[in-house]
Amino acid sequence: MQYCRLSLTTASSSILADWLKVDSAFSPSEVGKIGTQVVGDDRLTLQIKFMSFCREASMRPLCRIFKAGKGFPASPLNHRSHGSSLAKEGRGLHRDPNSEGGDTDEVLNVPASCPSLQILNLFYLFQMFSIILWFCEEYYSYAACIFIISTISIGLSLYVTKKQNRTLRDMAKVVSSVQICRPSGERVVVSSVDLVPGDVLVISPEGMLVPCDAALLNGECVVNESLLTGESTPVLKTPLPKGPEEANTTYSSEDHKRHTLFCGTQVIQARSCGEADILAVVTRTGFYTAKGDLISSILQPKPVKLRFHNDAWKFVTFLAILAVIGTIYSIIILRRNKVSRWLIALRALDIVTVVVPPALPAAMTMGTMYAQSRLKRQGIFCVSPQRIDLCGKVRLVCFDKTGTLTADGMDIWGVVPQAGSSFLPIVHELRRLDDGPLLRCLATCHTLSLLGDQPIGDPVDLRMLESTGWACLEQDFGTGALLVMAPPLLRQQLPGMVRPPVPVAVLRRFPFSSALRRMSVLGKAPGHSPVEAFMKGAPETVASLCKKESVPRDFPQQLHQFTSSGFHVLGLAYKPSVAVGSFEGAQEVTRDWVETDMVFLGLLVLKNVLKPETAPVIRVLRSAGIQTVMVTGDNMLTAVNVARSCHMVEAKERVVFVNAAPPSHGKGAALTFTPSEQVKILVQTTIFAQMLPDQKTRLVEHLQHLNYCVAMCGDGANDCGALKAADVGISLSEAEASAAAPFTSQKANIECVPITIREGRCSLVTSFGLFKYMAFYSLTQFVSVLLLYTLNTNLSDWQFLFIDLIITTTMVALMGKTEPAEDLGLKRPQGALISLAVLGSLCLQTALIIAVLVIVYFITISQQWFSPLNSTLSAPANLPNYENTVVFCTSGFQYLILAVVVSKGRPFRKPLYTNVPFLMALLLLAGVMIWLTIYPTTFMQKLLRLKSAGDLSFKVILLGMAALHFFTAFVLEVMKEPRSWGSRRLRCCPGQPSQDPFTWLGQAWLGKRRRLSTRGEESERWWASLEHHAATVASHGGSRHHPFPVCFFHRLAWTTGC
Repeated sequence: MQYCRLSLTTASSSILADWLKVDSAFSPSEVGKIGTQVVGDDRLTLQIKFMSFCREASMRPLCRIFKAGKGFPASPLNHRSHGSSLAKEGRGLHRDPNSEGGDTDEVLNVPASCPSLQILNLFYLFQMFSIILWFCEEYYSYAACIFIISTISIGLSLYVTKKQNRTLRDMAKVVSSVQICRPSGERVVVSSVDLVPGDVLVISPEGMLVPCDAALLNGECVVNESLLTGESTPVLKTPLPKGPEEANTTYSSEDHKRHTLFCGTQVIQARSCGEADILAVVTRTGFYTAKGDLISSILQPKPVKLRFHNDAWKFVTFLAILAVIGTIYSIIILRRNKVSRWLIALRALDIVTVVVPPALPAAMTMGTMYAQSRLKRQGIFCVSPQRIDLCGKVRLVCFDKTGTLTADGMDIWGVVPQAGSSFLPIVHELRRLDDGPLLRCLATCHTLSLLGDQPIGDPVDLRMLESTGWACLEQDFGTGALLVMAPPLLRQQLPGMVRPPVPVAVLRRFPFSSALRRMSVLGKAPGHSPVEAFMKGAPETVASLCKKESVPRDFPQQLHQFTSSGFHVLGLAYKPSVAVGSFEGAQEVTRDWVETDMVFLGLLVLKNVLKPETAPVIRVLRSAGIQTVMVTGDNMLTAVNVARSCHMVEAKERVVFVNAAPPSHGKGAALTFTPSEQVKILVQTTIFAQMLPDQKTRLVEHLQHLNYCVAMCGDGANDCGALKAADVGISLSEAEASAAAPFTSQKANIECVPITIREGRCSLVTSFGLFKYMAFYSLTQFVSVLLLYTLNTNLSDWQFLFIDLIITTTMVALMGKTEPAEDLGLKRPQGALISLAVLGSLCLQTALIIAVLVIVYFITISQQWFSPLNSTLSAPANLPNYENTVVFCTSGFQYLILAVVVSKGRPFRKPLYTNVPFLMALLLLAGVMIWLTIYPTTFMQKLLRLKSAGDLSFKVILLGMAALHFFTAFVLEVMKEPRSWGSRRLRCCPGQPSQDPFTWLGQAWLGKRRRLSTRGEESERWWASLEHHAATVASHGGSRHHPFPVCFFHRLAWTTGC
């Protein structure tokens, strides 16, 4: 514990909190409990006791358990101290009998459903208010039915919520007995819910479910992280690096994810590497672990900013204002009719329940609910249903390459050895290689591990090992070793080999890092052979770490030859002798020291096979006007070849390369980067190559700042950040839920992208239609009720029940079942509810509703047989009467007509007749209304309080008015249809005209050759030059500190007149 004392005046004591968070520029933030003590008349002393973690239950929901998870030196995390150094720095707290505080409770806990919270939400409160009001108005039947339905609805809602919470709790539950190591060395078995940051966890060699986030201190673990990343390939975890420079390294679960065991992942196998136990120090617990982030994202998804939702609430506000106007009008009319004050108050409040439909929020979710169900049937799971509507607005889709557009595994094409200053011919069969550094590098430089007798790990490493014919063995090899790589038996070796290979023991592995773009191992042959270092990675990176004399002069030409042909190329290198005396000594050396002054060995060439579903999907997206972008960490020429193969770039399209080169000799950047150039490059780029994971995330964010609705599809391996940042993130994973993205597709191909977009468009159009229908329903009933109020009557309670439950509820429940269109068209659904087209449609349709009701009323009173109602009585005393019957029958047809009008089919949904349940219900209800209009039975007349006229010609006129209303409403809706759903332009940057960015950029760049302005003192380096003419190619370079990637590829055929 740490303490701090502050002094202040007593006048400030009223603003004191119970807890204080102190931020420091030189150390991590601290959270402390505040205690006060009066020192004098006007002074206070604050004693702040900083907590290593939130032990008090009252503070736990507010305080993030981050003290050992971020911002502390990595050096205290070593197995010698067993975490005691960590505790001394105030960053962790060991479970110790003398430690302060009581037992902790379970912090990763899904809150149970609270019935009172379910019942007291705004929807049910409004329903209860309406039911009481209807009882007071003597609408007993209607009020009783609504009460029963609301009770059932609440019960079902509570059941579904409880079931979902139970499923989520089962998913979140990580309760087990684990073994921890105390500072004294004692091993104690505790419950996983009692773990706190700083505890040292003992990892079981047979595997275990990790109950917290923990940094691995020693040994190696093979972990399945599919829950978090969607990647089904097991991941090798190595211990935190050690060494003098590691004392200055700040631990971060993101930067050190190769050394971190994440909560909820499954340790398949653990290896102690000669030590007694495999140890890991707890860094985070509860909701602040990786699994806690997943649960939090499900419980509290990221807000969806869709203009439709904002406009919907604005329109509800307009309806509320309309209700106030209607209330005032009803008060005036009822007072004129000499109605009692009590009845005036009831009728006035009744107007509010008519105009503002309490079922509106539930109705608007019907389309999303059906879309989510259809997605689930197709193997696409969604943990954030609010984002389904957002899929309909997608304008640009980013794709990862490896594992997404191309197959997970790659076939070995061959290896190109180097000999002096040049390359030798390619060797397609790796088994033909003689014993030497190149063969040993291929056999040992990987992160494979043995599970039983089978090697597991990265598919590329598995193919590489399989091509060499070597095998993984678990044996001591005379000394400590992580793994022993044994060559094939002599009879299995191919003829022509000069020297048979010898086994190699792997002493240390430095796993592949996306930031470093390489991996390396330390290996040793039998006997007195020196320890060798082998490295594999991006060719440019490997070559830059090798001695210049060992890199062939034709290295750029060879690399260009293979990458431009679509091959994936890796560079290979080794260090002949590393000063390491033992296995223990190998664990102490640093990576930077090992990976310097290497000797270049050659190139490993792999075939990048395109998935069969990729090209058709890209063609569909491009034909729909959706921009497709490839975001990959691979070589740009390899990416170009893949893009041409999948028709992301057509063969006849001319291309331009834009590159960023780092400054040399310690000089500053020679260029000035301007935001306008950034916008031009962003909106026209088709391929972003050699991208780091954080650069992918920033790319998505910058595209979003340009008002693009961005979708990102990847396998979750190196693009988790981009998947989370995108408006629509789709992870290819076998799991039903992934922390990487709100959408998860169990089919490992990109066919899920057009499916999701089509469902999103269908859901958005359905939500529009349902909202408009609920608005029309409210306005129709509002006009009907006000018209009857004017005549001093009203609808009967069974008439209200028939309209609200039989007609409206049936239409709303079935309208959203219409499936999306088979084709993905160029048009996109409108996202704005408050627009001229939508508001014009609402106004015209409302005017038509009023006109039809008024015309029918005047036609009725002009009939010779008409007898007016008794205006000295109020409803329901003056029921039945002709006025009520005509308004009820006419409005009943209007509800059905408007349901058809707002149920648009193409271009985003299938035609209405394909929705068989909706069509059958529509025909059935239309038949019922015709029956009630022409010849209602005596029972129905008594039940609904109808007064049927004996004049058949009048009834035919009513049906004719309904038919005329249908025709006119349909014509009005077609006339008000926007001429082009996709005609709305995107404003890309300030000062630019509101038009399509591709249009003005194409005009600005047509036939021009542009360069960025130069300024030597700039600290940020950006693109060296921008050449704009056909087939321009520039060299590339850069580093991981670029705000953007080192090279870009553009599809600019339309600007060159092709």
